[in-house]
Amino acid sequence: MSQAHPNPSAAEATSQLSSQPSSQRGKYLTVTLGGESYGIPVMKVREIIRLSDITPMRCMPDYVRGVINLRGKVIPVIDLRAKFGIEITEDTERTCIVVLQVQAGDTQVPMGAIVDAVSEVLQIAPEEIEDAPQFGDHVQTEFLSGVAKIKGNVKMLLEIGKDAGPDKAVEVVRGKLARKEKVSGFGHRVY
Repeated sequence: MSQAHPNPSAAEATSQLSSQPSSQRGKYLTVTLGGESYGIPVMKVREIIRLSDITPMRCMPDYVRGVINLRGKVIPVIDLRAKFGIEITEDTERTCIVVLQVQAGDTQVPMGAIVDAVSEVLQIAPEEIEDAPQFGDHVQTEFLSGVAKIKGNVKMLLEIGKDAGPDKAVEVVRGKLARKEKVSGFGHRVY
């Protein structure tokens, strides 16, 4: 990882990510959002970076914070608190960006997801996972793949890759960037 993170848990989790064997089924990076614990499949995580300057983009959904330049590549960044309807708070020194590899159309692309903090990488056995609870038509749970029960605690497991999940922002931002890069009639880029 190119950027050191001041959060020791993030550094440990990143180290665990990079030392994982190719068989990572059942491994989850645990993160916190609004005091709740969530798991993200390790197979979807590219890296964890410190929160950096984010260039805002107009006419985006509220949960899209903007874009960042990650080693020469522009990637969209979403705020998972906003996406999941959790009260927005000030960023802290533990706030970081988890860079995910998500499906956008026919290609895999990177996307940043802002979380309050990262905790650790956990191995979660299939018998510890239950289906996401159903709350009826008025509560959206399509971003959950299940709920893990670990040592008396509950961790929500995020579904990264569904059309309604956080990676939908990639398609929204990619379309917006493509429109911005069209050249105007005067030979100048339109921004």
